Amino acid sequence: MQISMFAEETQLERLSKLGDSLEKLKIIDFEAFRPLLENALRKERKSNAGRPPFDVVMMFKILVLQRLFNLSDDQTEYQITDRMSFQRFIGLSLGERVPDAKTIWLFRDTLAQNGIIRDIFAMFNNMLATKGIITHTGTIVDATFVDAPRQRNSREETDRIKNGETPKEWEENPNKLAQKDTDARWTKKNDETHYGYKDHVKVDADSKIITDYATTSANVHDSNKFTDFLTEEDKVVYADSAYVGKEIPDHVENRVCEKGYRGKPLTVEQKENNRKKSKTRCRIEHVFGFMTGSMHGITLRSIGIGRAEFNIGLTNLVYNICRYTILKRKEVCMG
Repeated sequence: MQISMFAEETQLERLSKLGDSLEKLKIIDFEAFRPLLENALRKERKSNAGRPPFDVVMMFKILVLQRLFNLSDDQTEYQITDRMSFQRFIGLSLGERVPDAKTIWLFRDTLAQNGIIRDIFAMFNNMLATKGIITHTGTIVDATFVDAPRQRNSREETDRIKNGETPKEWEENPNKLAQKDTDARWTKKNDETHYGYKDHVKVDADSKIITDYATTSANVHDSNKFTDFLTEEDKVVYADSAYVGKEIPDHVENRVCEKGYRGKPLTVEQKENNRKKSKTRCRIEHVFGFMTGSMHGITLRSIGIGRAEFNIGLTNLVYNICRYTILKRKEVCMG
């Protein structure tokens, strides 16, 4: 049986009718990121010899796909090859060459080394601010764990890492050192043990868009980045009781939940005030809930703080992209 020359188009039309979720991202102008991406990668290509590189915007869309579905490099290569919806999203036609896992890893690692993700994050947020999406009428601050691949180190090795030292035997074995994360840390909270990093975020209360973020090791207290987040644009700040006692600028209204102490429990009035504050503060839990559910988890496969900063920044950016599409759909439905 001869395959129709219109088979690909017919199949894509059917995917659209069935509800291709990636089509919701068509409203994002990924081309706007091209200058930043090309500038970050330009110095990496020293010769025009060999096979031409893949388009930078297409490669960046692959990273978005990877973060949306929490895929490894090998799985990303396979899924793009297998799924027409993925090919359409990144701009490939059926039968065109798909970047392999090594190419995807190299592209992401090059961007990580150039620290470009924060510039892309800021650029996208500036676009949202221009559209009036980010209002700054209320700010929520919180942090969440980002689990990394767990290390199997001896107690002596762990103690050296905590002291900022690298075990001698690792230094003598570069291959082993490359597989060891000396930046991630263990910590425990509410009887749960975590190893890795923290994503500290500042969220616009109205839109639930992440407006700023910071990456630290997992053992750093949630409130560590609190004061750094507050700027002249902020009017009111919400946070849970872990942030009590942190300095707040005079122009920012303090709506941090109060904390009870041994021998001095919260009064009825304080509990009522906390309940009112929590109605807004809890909106940040929706952010982490979306990452955990719709984005298939907040985890890392990388090693080291540099790559963690890139991957956490990408997670926050992809969340904002998804959140923006949701807000635009609501806007259409309402009017």
